[in-house]
Amino acid sequence: MDKKLLIRYLQEKKMDKSERYKTGWDHLKLLDAAGAEKVCRSLNDIAPDMERFIVEFAYGDIYSRPGLDLKCRQIATIAALTAMGNAEPQLLFHINAALNVGCSPEEIVEIMYATTVFSGFPAGLNGIAAAKEVFETRGITVKQEQKASSGEESRRERGLRTLAAVSHDSGKKVFDSLADIAPDMAEFIINFSYGDVISREGLPLKLKEIAILAVCVARGTMTRQFKLHVQVALNVGCTREEIVELIMQMAVYSGFPSAINGLIAAREIFEANRK
Repeated sequence: MDKKLLIRYLQEKKMDKSERYKTGWDHLKLLDAAGAEKVCRSLNDIAPDMERFIVEFAYGDIYSRPGLDLKCRQIATIAALTAMGNAEPQLLFHINAALNVGCSPEEIVEIMYATTVFSGFPAGLNGIAAAKEVFETRGITVKQEQKASSGEESRRERGLRTLAAVSHDSGKKVFDSLADIAPDMAEFIINFSYGDVISREGLPLKLKEIAILAVCVARGTMTRQFKLHVQVALNVGCTREEIVELIMQMAVYSGFPSAINGLIAAREIFEANRK
């Protein structure tokens, strides 16, 4: 390569790097400027390139994309980290960030409830403990009244109504598949998952499905359930672009294999909807 061309190429690469870093840093500061500074400083003496990867890739390349707003991105991140159960410092950071970009404390608690359905009670309890720590640090009191079951509608009726509204026929297929081996499991799904949790009004169904999709991708073991909830997400107002953006974001938190598998599974549902 000609020497002048080489110099120009290197200058352009340097500019590209600095622009990506600046874009990433600007987005990171929108979430939690003080927390971002702390994270970056903690890496400077051992792995400065990791700090650069975080700022340039996670926030410069991914979070800066326009297809999903910051509130939705934080809902997805909180749900994924709660489900994974092995990233408490990052979960604390992102709960704080979620508050900064418009999530209410009550919405964050609702994310933990939804995550419990798909990742179990230990994950949900640990997520709530992390949220409580952040709320107490910020002096936030959560006005969360315990909601009793309505006397006019049983848990089962509420669950069936919610299931029909969001999944149409796909939910019934799941229950039919359990009829010959564990019919009680089908009832648990109707009564608890949909009657007690997903029917709750504290988080709109679209945002709830964003959390659920993030959990399914991050866990990496729930392809059938993920496909069902891609369809549900479309049914309740998520766009194809938003779903793809959410899945790509999971590469930051649960790795590229889980995100790639999620994209492959989502494509099947998108193609089925075009027929």
